Amino acid sequence: MPTTDLSANQARNVLVTGGNRGIGLAIARAFVDAGDNVVITHRSGEPPEGLQGVTCEVTDSASVDAAFTAAEEIFGGPVEVLVANAGITRDTLLMRMSDDDFDSVIDTNLAGAFRCARRAVTGMIRKRRGRIVLISSVVGLYGSPGQANYAASKSGLVGLARSISRELGGRGITANVVAPGFIETEMTAVLPEEQKKAYLATIPAGRFATPEEVASVVRFVASDDAAYVTGAVIPVDGGLGMGH
Repeated sequence: MPTTDLSANQARNVLVTGGNRGIGLAIARAFVDAGDNVVITHRSGEPPEGLQGVTCEVTDSASVDAAFTAAEEIFGGPVEVLVANAGITRDTLLMRMSDDDFDSVIDTNLAGAFRCARRAVTGMIRKRRGRIVLISSVVGLYGSPGQANYAASKSGLVGLARSISRELGGRGITANVVAPGFIETEMTAVLPEEQKKAYLATIPAGRFATPEEVASVVRFVASDDAAYVTGAVIPVDGGLGMGH
């Protein structure tokens, strides 16, 4: 029988898209702290201190392929864990949402994850093992006014992960979705105090999560302990979206 577990005692090659800030950065640092080899993708500038990075535009298949090739050269082997985190928002009410507002968010958040997963599995299939973790959002399950584009892109990741699971589960490859709720990041830090209170009132846990709490869940679903978990949607939302 093929070996499906990733060795807990061996450093793995981990690629985190959009790993230069916020949740993506916390995820990247969590894997580094665990002793894994980590490369992040970023669209411009330099990678954060202590991390290796490659530039990547996830809306462009050629750019995705070049980023993976560059990461494989750094690793000296294929990507074994992909965390597809890169994403954008263009929030506006449905009647005011332009085609470009909708298309650009779908192209980055959903099609971008597809492009990265498609490129990643070529190496995973050869090794007969791999982990794909797609970073969604509670909004993808719960919906949100002014975020029809974002919610559609994030809910689409569920179908993507489950289709990958059915196609490649027999090759030792898992694909799961982690769906964060409100997280303490630069984006939530600038919210007006009254808006923060309104959000907090809807969260049973009574607080926002830290990026590190999301990173811990991502590391779990990429671990040996989660070898039999695939096609799952794991909320990290303090109970906000329960039942969805």
